[in-house]
Amino acid sequence: MVLLSPSIGALRHLLEICERYAVAQGLKYNAKKSELLVFRSRGKCYSNVPQVTISGTPLNRVTQFKYLGHWVTEDLNDDLDIERERRALAIRSNMLIRRFARCSKKVKMTLFRAYCQSFYTCSLWVSYTQRTYNALRVQYNNAFRMLVGLPRSCSASGMFAKARIDGFHAIIRKRCASILRRMRDSSHSMLSTLCGRWDCPWMRHWIERHASADVSYILRG
Repeated sequence: MVLLSPSIGALRHLLEICERYAVAQGLKYNAKKSELLVFRSRGKCYSNVPQVTISGTPLNRVTQFKYLGHWVTEDLNDDLDIERERRALAIRSNMLIRRFARCSKKVKMTLFRAYCQSFYTCSLWVSYTQRTYNALRVQYNNAFRMLVGLPRSCSASGMFAKARIDGFHAIIRKRCASILRRMRDSSHSMLSTLCGRWDCPWMRHWIERHASADVSYILRG
């Protein structure tokens, strides 16, 4: 369970409601596994934060936590989560290369689509460094080269086009379009509000994935 609140007072009120519900159901929250994260506001870091308790135990304040496999940080930077996906991709691709080295090329491509194109939560990556982003792209390209036995000097776009497999940027565009469609079709009022805000960082990022450099410049301006 995750609680989001604009203030400490509102967060305490939400926790009181949750605690009363837990007591009514004969349950108790595990304070040792509960954590508090305060998001930075325009680069500001709040060192003195009022204490927040659950079941009478103060919550441990952290700078990052993992929720449903996705890393969330206090500055909302996605470098850590992209690195997580890069490491996971390296493990999966190495497994395919070693275990299925003698399989046909068609089988290898099918396995590559199944295990190396998930890019979990990639549609939520908005704030990241180009170095971390490129590291994942290079890892993806090299994984396919090694799996099918292509030289490192071959063109990435050419090998994916010849094999009829989505390249790195094509996957990112499809994931962004997919989550945007789901949010627009949702009946949730907050999701509808986000999709209606063209100045939202998510919207700007999703549009930039499909637009040229000139259009991206206009959106930023």
